[in-house]
Amino acid sequence: MFEWFANLDFLSKFYWLIALLSSFVFIIVVILSFVGGDADEIEGLDSEVDSDTGIGFQFITFKNLVGFFTIFGWSGVACIDADLSVPLTFIISTFCGLVMMTIMAAMFFFMRKLADSGTLNYKNAIDAIGEVYLTIGANRSKMGKVSVRVQGSLRELDALTDAFEALPSGTIIKVIDVTSNGILIVDKTRKAIKPIKQTTYEITDGSGEL
Repeated sequence: MFEWFANLDFLSKFYWLIALLSSFVFIIVVILSFVGGDADEIEGLDSEVDSDTGIGFQFITFKNLVGFFTIFGWSGVACIDADLSVPLTFIISTFCGLVMMTIMAAMFFFMRKLADSGTLNYKNAIDAIGEVYLTIGANRSKMGKVSVRVQGSLRELDALTDAFEALPSGTIIKVIDVTSNGILIVDKTRKAIKPIKQTTYEITDGSGEL
């Protein structure tokens, strides 16, 4: 096998490496999803992808990128086997990868919508304490996501904030309101400051008088 790989030209090596490596990662993600492993922890890599706006339909995520490179690699291998030119191979493989990303993004979007619909009452999230999952922009400039427990289960829901500073991933928040279309309005939790109890001492001259 190593001899076969060594005899390939540069473009073939490039596409075969991408196809094999991305397929391996894709299989791991699928297995984790089906055996109950928290594949969403892998999506923690998504939280700092700046291109991800954090809205419901997320195009650039870790899973979607894995899908892109998997199809990109295998379609490139197929194009090379068909003796297509280098530019055409790159165009076709890129197009196929983008189509795969779109399909996966749409699939996960509708799966989340189905999971969040039905019996979920977003108003029950008011006053809940949670954690920012995807960064929330200041003054409602960018929608993010928070992890909060609603109706007995931990959910990742869209959120905005009226705060004058952004709420980065990991920030502990409190849900203060919910919009009509189910977007949480959150703010940083603020710990109450306990008043300092003042102690008054009386000085006497020993006879009990001041």
